[in-house]
Amino acid sequence: MTRLTDFVHSPASEPHRIRTRQILKAHPDIKKLIGQKNPTTFWVILGCVSLMVAIAYLVRDQSWWVVVAAAWFIGAFPAHTLFVCIHEAAHNLIFRKPSHNTWAAIFANLPTVFPTAISFRNFHLKHHSFQGIHELDADLPDWYEARLINNYAIGKAIWLLLFPIFQGIRTIRCRELAVIDKWVIANLVVQLVFDVLVVALLGWKALAFLTLCLFFSVGLHPLGARWIQEHYLTLDPKQETYSYYGQLNGVNLNVGYHNEHHDFPSIPWNKLPEIKAKAPEFYDTLKYHTSYVRLFFRFLFDQEISLFSRIVRKDRGRVSLIDESKPDLELVQSQPIHSDTAAV
Repeated sequence: MTRLTDFVHSPASEPHRIRTRQILKAHPDIKKLIGQKNPTTFWVILGCVSLMVAIAYLVRDQSWWVVVAAAWFIGAFPAHTLFVCIHEAAHNLIFRKPSHNTWAAIFANLPTVFPTAISFRNFHLKHHSFQGIHELDADLPDWYEARLINNYAIGKAIWLLLFPIFQGIRTIRCRELAVIDKWVIANLVVQLVFDVLVVALLGWKALAFLTLCLFFSVGLHPLGARWIQEHYLTLDPKQETYSYYGQLNGVNLNVGYHNEHHDFPSIPWNKLPEIKAKAPEFYDTLKYHTSYVRLFFRFLFDQEISLFSRIVRKDRGRVSLIDESKPDLELVQSQPIHSDTAAV
């Protein structure tokens, strides 16, 4: 791999819809996993929210170094798990009713201070539908972002530290996807009430602790390597999605199985390992990561990896802007599955 000064442009469509069709043709038994729900995820949400509030209570009168250390060494982990739970709710993989998933996401959002759960859902589903389309995929860095950070460790460290801010700014370019509806407003109101209660009952240090948990859980922390793992060209200049098969998939709720998730976004987290087990010939040939710690330091210090290490494309294919990114479910509902491999 060489040092990049621009994103990697691809004329091909994103690979996941094609592979979904191929896998279902070769392994039709996977169809029984599609559309399942995992309400156990709500108990994970309840446990993580309770844990973070309890720690916030314990550190409310502690020195600042204790607050920061508690956030980095402890709080970042349940905060990251809650982010994955919000991700599950975005795909309606917790409960049958979409509204129940929405409320679960709003509840999971509480300890992470900023009302982002519903906006995340709106933008994340388009990341699946339009992977690599710069004006529709908010997972891609901005052009200015990549040039600003450059290839050096200090720039990458600052980028990771401020990742939630950069992520929020990216959404501005996705004008076609901007949504302000009753759920966005509900998320905002509920979150403001929670934040005010935290300050009133526990104090500003407790709120600062929760804020630090958010920034560490998705940023300057080995857990932050997840963003590099998913779609950065770290192991192969032509493979744009990578899975992670390591111990932190417990904290990640198996979201490390990222190729599997993109191929089958209608299958909940607890079933993702089954996809790999049932279709090894499709996944064992792909490159993958096994260590977030190793990837974290490699991203920081390897100048051949930068924010430009992403594949971008202009072709939206035949995907509608209102697509909800359920290619696996759509294939099952539109039986039979044909043998061709054209993108749906």
